[in-house]
Amino acid sequence: MNPLPEPFASLENRLGRPMLEKRLMRQADHWAGTAHQGEGIFSLERLVPIDALAAFMLRVSGLAGRSRANYLAPRLVERHWTLPRLPSSFAGFRLLQLTDLHLDLDPAFTPCLIERLKPVAYDAVVITGDFRNSTHEDHAPSFEAASKIIDCLHPPRFGILGNHDFLELAPALESAGLSMLLNEVACLTRGDDKLWIAGIDDSHFYRTHDLARVDAALPPDACAILLAHSPEIVHELPPDRFDLVLSGHTHGGQLCLPGGRWLVVPVKNLKPQFVKGPWQVGTTQGYTSPGTGACGVPARLNCPGEITVHVLTP
Repeated sequence: MNPLPEPFASLENRLGRPMLEKRLMRQADHWAGTAHQGEGIFSLERLVPIDALAAFMLRVSGLAGRSRANYLAPRLVERHWTLPRLPSSFAGFRLLQLTDLHLDLDPAFTPCLIERLKPVAYDAVVITGDFRNSTHEDHAPSFEAASKIIDCLHPPRFGILGNHDFLELAPALESAGLSMLLNEVACLTRGDDKLWIAGIDDSHFYRTHDLARVDAALPPDACAILLAHSPEIVHELPPDRFDLVLSGHTHGGQLCLPGGRWLVVPVKNLKPQFVKGPWQVGTTQGYTSPGTGACGVPARLNCPGEITVHVLTP
């Protein structure tokens, strides 16, 4: 087997050769236009410019200004969780979650987000995928914006990739100070106590997630938080393994009817209770964020973007 150049040699050591090849082949197929991310109504993107159509509808309805203002003002939300396996020294631990930033969508978003993050108190931060919007253009603009956001956040900082992110973005983000979890685990310590953060690769489009590998890396009775870009992972969760699962991907519908009822979401075979907000399966609790930024159109309607702080108690 031929040796690989960097950064792929290091990525092979972390993902394994089969997962690396699968990831890169899916990326190449998507780049070439032979594999499309859209499912359901989003499959029409192959024929119809859905984003342009949505932007047009917002303009003619007079909602473009309001929906963009909503997009530029993600709200701060606190969620409280009781995790029975959480060590007592981690009581009150504050975990900041950002997700679905899509930072190349609108250059005004990054400075707005940085300002809104300044007063937020947290002990660690996780970014659960989709750093960029375009999946065909250079990821440099989204990386430059992500670097600014990472720089304003104090460590420990962890991230995973989403279905909009090519694998090559991971080493770049790590060079900016964000520890990426590619079917890997990390451990936070307070004295002799430990809280584990696990992260899987995208399970929606690339399907290069490896829950078995993550499970094997965790101590049997560990308190573990899983970062999974799409809540579709709920169909594969091992029972009683993860105490909390943090996801995004759905945007909560992004452009919703009054009352927050979504029209379409980019998932299939997912029950409504997993599309947005808190959920539970057995002893595993989970949260699907409506997203911090926006995708396709720099707009949000009846579905605010969210900066989420998860407060943990035993």
